[in-house]
Amino acid sequence: MSTDPRLTPLVASLPASVPFVGPEAQERARGAPFAARLGANESLFGPSPRAIAAMQAAAPDAWMYGDPEMHDLRQAIAAHHGCPPAHVMPGEGIDGILGLIVRLLIAPGDAVVTSAGAYPTFTYHVAGMGGRIHSVPYTADHEDPERLIARARDVGAKLIYIANPDNPMGTWHDAATIARMVDRVPEGALLILDEAYIDLAPEGTAPALAPADPRVIRLRTFSKGYGLAGIRVGYAIGPAPLLAAFDRVRNHFGMGRISQAGAIAALADQGWLAHVQAEVAAARACIAAIGAAHGLRAIPSATNFVTLDCGADGAFARATLAGLLARGVFVRMPFVAPQDRCIRISCGTAAARDVLAAALPEALAAARRTAI
Repeated sequence: MSTDPRLTPLVASLPASVPFVGPEAQERARGAPFAARLGANESLFGPSPRAIAAMQAAAPDAWMYGDPEMHDLRQAIAAHHGCPPAHVMPGEGIDGILGLIVRLLIAPGDAVVTSAGAYPTFTYHVAGMGGRIHSVPYTADHEDPERLIARARDVGAKLIYIANPDNPMGTWHDAATIARMVDRVPEGALLILDEAYIDLAPEGTAPALAPADPRVIRLRTFSKGYGLAGIRVGYAIGPAPLLAAFDRVRNHFGMGRISQAGAIAALADQGWLAHVQAEVAAARACIAAIGAAHGLRAIPSATNFVTLDCGADGAFARATLAGLLARGVFVRMPFVAPQDRCIRISCGTAAARDVLAAALPEALAAARRTAI
């Protein structure tokens, strides 16, 4: 494919790729829908009925732009966390907020530190602004706070990224470990603490909120526990001067009326979140048992997915993944060795887990035949 000569040199140098190939694109390629959609870490248990009703009620007013200040949503999030609204900034999912942070703080050549194989959308944004990515390996399938901080000091990083709980492994650190990491952030750097899965993690995973702390910005989402991935709502909690700077670059009409209404109603229905948390816990146990029945070890998870160790190398895991896709089960896997020995399976309904249970032994058998 030819390249448009009008692109900037930086953009022209980037690969024509996206961080994830969506399940819809894969369905089009295979010419059939998936029987079980277990690869995107969506909540198959759905959003709160109250959120659905609020979005339905807002739909007739969709001819109007959403409130560009997102006033009511900011107030609701701030009240939920017990902090001033100036320390809250909603946005178009964590992916959109990551893009804004990188745009605000990273110029060509600036150093950024992350973990090798961590959430790829962050590095996608960094590359798009010309930042220099420095990565450290996982330690025992966990992102390593000490290595991240040490590397940041070595390279003079402006941004440090960690997800807690982690995607793609599902592992997590306790609040005290993350608090120690924040205390060691180098002068002038910013720690991005991605807490997309925090609503599904054990008590004691999230450190106490300190929204004015200039060393850290925390990112949360309505896409996981609240089941609203399709309306793209996330938010940042952080120092007011940094969040105010978002207004210089953000898409002020990017958050529609339906999205704002749905998120406000979802946040108010903590009973539904508790229901989803129970469903996810049961699904994690079930997926672990399905894997164990065929010799696969489940890595302990604090998320709405389970990472299964296939017990061999990346080639075997990729063959297993291909076998599941061929049998109508959409799953994904980590991208970087040695974590690429695993496959990652989202927590689904009982019906979706039944499809997985039937397909997994066939996929493993085919992968083992290929390995011989």
